[in-house]
Amino acid sequence: MSRFVLVTLLFACALAARAGAQAQAPADLVVTADRIYTVDQSRPLVQALAVRGGRIVFAGPRLGARALTGPATRVLDFPGRTIVPGLADAHGHLLGLGLSLREVDLTGAKSYDEVIARVVARAKTAPPGTWIQGHGWDQNRWGDTRFPTQEALSRAVPDHPVVLSRVDGHALLVNARAMTLAGITRATKDPAGGGGRIVRLADGSPSGVFVDNAQGLIDRVVPSPTRDEIKSALIAAATDANRWGLVSVHDPGEGEQTLGVLEELARSGQLTLRVYAMISDDSAAIAHYFARGPQSMLYDGHLSIRSIKLYADGALGSRGAALLDPYSDDPGNYGLLVSTPAHIRQVAVEALKHGFQVCTHAIGDRGNRMVLDAYQAALAEIPAADPRFRIEHAQVLNFADIPRFAELGVIPSMQSTHQTSDMYWAEQRLGGGRLYGAYAWRSLLQTGVVVPNGTDFPVEAVNPMRTFHSAISRQDEHDWPPGGWHPEQRMTRDEALKSMTIWPAYAAFEEGDMGSLTPGKYADFVVLDQDIMRAPAEEILGTHVVATFIGGNAVYERGPGGTPSR
Repeated sequence: MSRFVLVTLLFACALAARAGAQAQAPADLVVTADRIYTVDQSRPLVQALAVRGGRIVFAGPRLGARALTGPATRVLDFPGRTIVPGLADAHGHLLGLGLSLREVDLTGAKSYDEVIARVVARAKTAPPGTWIQGHGWDQNRWGDTRFPTQEALSRAVPDHPVVLSRVDGHALLVNARAMTLAGITRATKDPAGGGGRIVRLADGSPSGVFVDNAQGLIDRVVPSPTRDEIKSALIAAATDANRWGLVSVHDPGEGEQTLGVLEELARSGQLTLRVYAMISDDSAAIAHYFARGPQSMLYDGHLSIRSIKLYADGALGSRGAALLDPYSDDPGNYGLLVSTPAHIRQVAVEALKHGFQVCTHAIGDRGNRMVLDAYQAALAEIPAADPRFRIEHAQVLNFADIPRFAELGVIPSMQSTHQTSDMYWAEQRLGGGRLYGAYAWRSLLQTGVVVPNGTDFPVEAVNPMRTFHSAISRQDEHDWPPGGWHPEQRMTRDEALKSMTIWPAYAAFEEGDMGSLTPGKYADFVVLDQDIMRAPAEEILGTHVVATFIGGNAVYERGPGGTPSR
């Protein structure tokens, strides 16, 4: 019996005992639907839920719920609809999403000319000389997959400093005005330690693209958002997430100021999400929260701060992911390590001493091996029964390292839509052989680990139906390629739903309070207009969220004909 199953069964027994003591009093809310998928092994499919005090007290047949219906009970029936547990995104950047809603959206641009046109349109309405920020460009969509250079952008927008983040967040494209304000010249050196690079022209001058740690050379002069701007961005991000059926987000790597704003919003009841926040790799912020101690399920379960986000390498699309062998399309380039093994090991050791989890970004096979080695060394120094260390992304793995996740108790937190976004060019980067260890959900699941799923928004669209669809089909929205890309790595529908509900809860130490529609847990659920567990795969992306409930209260209700756009 796996650790996950054993822990789940123990929690289920405790929850059943707690719920049984209260089951006979009238419920605050009764909800019925044709099919309610509970993700509870003891009763996976029911037709009714009863809620009291924000928690589920009954999940079963309609007749059983009727016994809990009193004069003051609110009854909601959703005929023809399907209910699933509240959906979780195990890796989404809330502040990044909120800020991106105000930036120039470059996602889907099919050419550099289209990117420039969108920036020019924003410049026409921007106050003179102000910074123009955008996100989402991807040169792999342009035919010519080389990085762009700044000349055309600088000619089109000469008077505004422009900074545009690549879709993966691991490279910036800037114009000449931005480089002048940052003091960037031909003499500017790459960051010490090899964790970033300035892409250069043949004459050695900067091209306008800054990869991984080199982005800091530009970021230092870009105006930071104010506290009020951070607050409004987080509220906007939470609202957007609710529209897609999300009740929980694991937010990887926020600074102390943003964490403080999240806590302010949770305390005041303005945070309409359950946020599992990871502390960014900042020594002062880490020391502050170590002194405070792990914080779990604060403010009626709306905020937890008990984990740290580290970075091992860059991203595959910008050739910054650290590989054991060179890039197939860039011989001599092994990618970038943005942290040292010693740093990851030391933070992991201190985290174990203070009861904190560590979650490390690693995409390339060399980056993943380095993190696994660092975790193994830390756990040997400070043994822990259930640390639930995580690797965020775990995108490209050497075959020898796949069993190590289960052996070390490390959780691979992955994003299925990265596979459907990257599959058009991943073989160019990796060659055919390495693809068998890339986006390898089935290979990992077969070792006994769980695979919490997410989107890495705003890198990918928030829509969890894209997550579910890509997990079970490994196809894009046009059902390409036929049969799926390396279909042997697909998840089943049951696994895909777990990867968006109970497995993220487990990865956040929260499976006792959320992740399934089990009596005793929070009444977090989503009403869908079709049954994603039975609908043809090609119809799943047409599924709409009818309503999102957190603690038995609706945080989103779809109006007639209303639907989010992405």
